[in-house]
Amino acid sequence: MTTKILQVVIINDFAHINGGASQVAISSAIQLAKLGNDVTFFASVGPISPDLIFCGVRVILLDQFEIAKDPNRVRAALQGIWNLKAHKRMVKLLKFSNPDNTIFHIHSWTKSLSSSVIRPLLKSKHKSVFTFHDYFFSCPNGGFYNYQTHKICKKAPLSMDCVFTNCDVRSYQQKLWRVLRQFIQDKFGLMKSQPKNIIAISNFSFSILKPFVPDQSTIYRINNPIEVDRQPWISSELNAQFAFIGRLSSEKGADIFAKASKKLDLNSIFIGDGNLKPALLKIFPRAKITGWIPRNMVVDALAHSRALVFPSVLYEGSPLAILEAAAIGIPSIVSDSCAGRDMVLDGITGFWFRAGDHIDLAEKILLMQSTGVATRLSKAAYDFYWKSPATLENHAVNLMESYSLIMDKSG
Repeated sequence: MTTKILQVVIINDFAHINGGASQVAISSAIQLAKLGNDVTFFASVGPISPDLIFCGVRVILLDQFEIAKDPNRVRAALQGIWNLKAHKRMVKLLKFSNPDNTIFHIHSWTKSLSSSVIRPLLKSKHKSVFTFHDYFFSCPNGGFYNYQTHKICKKAPLSMDCVFTNCDVRSYQQKLWRVLRQFIQDKFGLMKSQPKNIIAISNFSFSILKPFVPDQSTIYRINNPIEVDRQPWISSELNAQFAFIGRLSSEKGADIFAKASKKLDLNSIFIGDGNLKPALLKIFPRAKITGWIPRNMVVDALAHSRALVFPSVLYEGSPLAILEAAAIGIPSIVSDSCAGRDMVLDGITGFWFRAGDHIDLAEKILLMQSTGVATRLSKAAYDFYWKSPATLENHAVNLMESYSLIMDKSG
């Protein structure tokens, strides 16, 4: 398929990397610019990543606060529901953009921009596409998860049952604010009333969102990219430790891994930090907890691990750590209720275990310790990843093909 050189506008709350969505937004903007496209990055919160400037990406920065960190809480509450400054700047940008060769790609909007940037875009003649990195499209708290009961939530978003349930990680008042924001997003941001072009980052995550997507929407299935150069295969059977990477919290399943580690007296390493750290050390005092460490140290820790353990009880979107591990030959043991299962062939490139069940997790860890099993799964994970690697280059090519199809659609 031939692809056209376009003007691409990337929309993201942050102009720097502070999480998975921003990492994908920024890295794809840079790669699209390298392919010759005229790329603009529209963001609310600085600072600006130097890599964007270096690669010639034009940046529109509103220089606002992330709503969770704005010291003026009244301003934060209002901005999070409807960011008037972002709305006005988007209207101006649309006025001076040619709808015949410009596409708008929305990555994140709930941390600062709000749906105020989406309404004028959807009402214009311009083509646009959304990447669903999380579940904020439908769920007020973005995860279909009750942070009070620590369980997946099956309630219909914005139903009376939803509204009167305190599922927020902070307070019920915060939940009610999120409900109002979701209502504004659906009705005035036009998120639920118009067909859209949507990039699904995993089959699992889209299966959760599909019932809420407008009719006649077009879905493009594109994996998020990782930045890993191909290295020789590492046989993980040479390693003894098992690694956890992420926030140390109950929804990420850190305590589940700690309980399994205690049961097996496991050589385990927790890479990350969070409010559950004291509880983890109480469960398993011998656990090694590194805190947040630089990326090169994370990769080195993975390379010295027998397997990555991903025990999240959240749905997740597309956990990139599993791909990063497979790219160097480290298999993963993942919860069967999260999107990470899409990246692991059970019994072939890793194992699934029953979500929330530390006994079943311990049994899968024992299997991984069996002679020959880790080597077999390690080689299969490495080969499976590099058969169709999630590189930045492949990601950008897939984006360009999708953009071309979107631009060629009539209406």
